[in-house]
Amino acid sequence: MRIAIVQMNPTVGDLLENARRIREGLQQARARGAKLVLFPEMALVGYPPLDLLEQPDFLSAVRRTLQSLAPDTEGLVVVLGAPIPNPSSVGKRLFNAAVIFDNGRIRTFVTKQLLPTYDVFDEYRYFEPGSPSDPLQIGSWRVGVTICEDIWNDDPQSGWWMYERNPVAELMARGANLLLNLSASPFSRGKIAQRDALLQGIATRHEVPVVMVNQVGANTELIFDGSSRVFSPDGRCILALPAFKEAVGIWDLETGYVEGHEPPPAEETEQVRQALRLGLRDYDRKTGAFRRVCVGMSGGIDSSLVTALAVEAFGPERVVGLSLPSRYSSESSRTDAEQLARTLGIAFYVLSIEPAFEAFERILEPLFSGTESGVAEENIQARSRAVILMALANKFGDMVLACGNKSEIATGYATLYGDMVGGLAPIGDLYKTEVYELAHHLNRDAGFPLIPESVFLKAPSAELRPGQKDTDTLPPYEILDDILRRYLEAHASVEEILAAGHEPEVVEYVLRLVDRNEYKRRQGPPVLRISPKAFGYGRRFPIVQRWTAQRMRFVQGTRACITSK
Repeated sequence: MRIAIVQMNPTVGDLLENARRIREGLQQARARGAKLVLFPEMALVGYPPLDLLEQPDFLSAVRRTLQSLAPDTEGLVVVLGAPIPNPSSVGKRLFNAAVIFDNGRIRTFVTKQLLPTYDVFDEYRYFEPGSPSDPLQIGSWRVGVTICEDIWNDDPQSGWWMYERNPVAELMARGANLLLNLSASPFSRGKIAQRDALLQGIATRHEVPVVMVNQVGANTELIFDGSSRVFSPDGRCILALPAFKEAVGIWDLETGYVEGHEPPPAEETEQVRQALRLGLRDYDRKTGAFRRVCVGMSGGIDSSLVTALAVEAFGPERVVGLSLPSRYSSESSRTDAEQLARTLGIAFYVLSIEPAFEAFERILEPLFSGTESGVAEENIQARSRAVILMALANKFGDMVLACGNKSEIATGYATLYGDMVGGLAPIGDLYKTEVYELAHHLNRDAGFPLIPESVFLKAPSAELRPGQKDTDTLPPYEILDDILRRYLEAHASVEEILAAGHEPEVVEYVLRLVDRNEYKRRQGPPVLRISPKAFGYGRRFPIVQRWTAQRMRFVQGTRACITSK
């Protein structure tokens, strides 16, 4: 039996375009002699559809579209992800399902049994857990069908299981000798290797071939890498479809014929680069809402990286750079921004914010008179820049890209309604140290200083007051980012962070900054997710809470930090 794996890029809610892509995949599969054709989880509606699943007219259109696809499956067995109604009067109204078409008709459904409700997943909000199913007889093969999370509870090395049931083991006990998995598994650092290890382990433990087809593309914050796989019972990766692009793979179970094999990028930093590029492109293509993107180019590392990524994603003709200097902007920042713009070949303009800043100073003078200049005056500069960037975007149908990194967003070192404005935050899930890492990678790949070397050498600064440096307010980024990574992604306790060698006062200060600035993050643009825990709807932290003020009182041996800061 010849299997076609259609790694497609669906758009959430675009039933007409998704159906067209499905038909195109069926044509390619048929032309290559496939008998069994696989599509990703929720391929018909895109993942995650969220509250579209609560709209009756949308669900009605899904049912009609599924019926319309049936004639296109003549001569094939097709496994396609889609939501289907729950016929029972008890439970949630929908199942996350694999729809099985057989020779021009809908044969049956297989429903997802394990519903993830953590991080970016909220499936139990919409779906009823499915029931165990028997393997499907397809030719001489007894085929077990699973959907994404159904395979993630089959790792005996974990020592802990999230669910009581193991759909993989149940299918094996029912006689399956081929396992399929339809996935919408989002990308994060290390995820491709983690998923490969899981699939390989399932294949060798149960001594069956494992075929996984994964969604590719980006839908708002989430980026899906594809990286669909076939593993043999002895653990060999027979077929690896490419990361971050659509593809059709072919595997013949009897002859071993393979088509479409392409190993993933070896470097994790290159994977992040490709993920962010795809995230930018799909946000543009799938929203269709803007003509160009504009970036406030400060001459610093963050805006330099965002500009370079934007040019990779859209081409120089669709990127506009603006240098918006004030009285505190250094000459090197202005020249570095101009040099980068010239190297990238983008439109570039210099507009001083000094007249706006002076006007605000005059307006506020009756109230600010007699006070010392401080954060309020610094933020006026950032917000003046935001007004200019948004004016350009509004006037010409462009979108502003926010240049804040994860370290700044985490600690609140970014101005609300200032440098946080924009339609998308491309590097909002990259710590400052990772920003430097990716920028160096771009330069190495280019073979010349695409981003000027002087950008890497200058001390990070917002340049909102004389001689300002980030370290005036924050710990050095090597220390800050390690604390943030442990707290945000590893969910480490204060004791564990202290045990890693960090000073109690620094840990308490950083964690207070993170927790107190949740209100800012709620008002920021979507962040492209490339870590296991990004800011956005994957992190649900209360704005109003008292734990931050009490936390250190419960930590043994840190009495010096028990203060009422």
